[in-house]
Amino acid sequence: MKKIVVDIWSDIVCPFCYIGKRKLEGAAKTLGAYENIEIRWRSYQLDPDFVPSHHTNLIESLATRKGISKAESQAMHDHVIALAKREGLDYRFDHAVAANTLDAHRLSHMAHAAGCGDKMEELLFSAFFTEGKNLNDHQSLAQLGAQAGLVKEDVLSMLASKQYRLEVEADIEAARRLRIGGVPFFVIDGKYSISGAQDQAVFVETLKKAL
Repeated sequence: MKKIVVDIWSDIVCPFCYIGKRKLEGAAKTLGAYENIEIRWRSYQLDPDFVPSHHTNLIESLATRKGISKAESQAMHDHVIALAKREGLDYRFDHAVAANTLDAHRLSHMAHAAGCGDKMEELLFSAFFTEGKNLNDHQSLAQLGAQAGLVKEDVLSMLASKQYRLEVEADIEAARRLRIGGVPFFVIDGKYSISGAQDQAVFVETLKKAL
């Protein structure tokens, strides 16, 4: 069985992106092809102009952005929590901290260059959706980088610079060229695409074609 590359345009604060990751992984395991897939994470920002605040959680942030009540926002989040639970994910929106994801994406690119990109992305997703870590904070990002196998001091040095910003911008520009209007967006083997966290059967059939 050949090896294939799966490019995933994603934002770390996108709840369906983490769910989509699990669906892809489940499909690959179903086919016995987990080791045949190289995942390459591509940056996408749902809200690039978001200004972080220590007092803004996800419930409040969505209510403000959408012009809805906190109760309506909570109901929308409860629905996503149920979807995530089906994939074995524990979303805790009540203590998640709204973030601008530029620095987290730069860290993801740094990890990819070091050969631990997928591990880094998993840690970032878990930190945001389950552990309530502040991804606006460089110390928190550096600790996550160290868990992925990077040197904490190197991560802090990178975050204090503009390194990997061009790579993030290049991914976002590529998304524009491909007319990607939302994430997650999967490009499998450069030939097939899946938009959104669709049913696992869709991933199984598409991976079959590519493999």
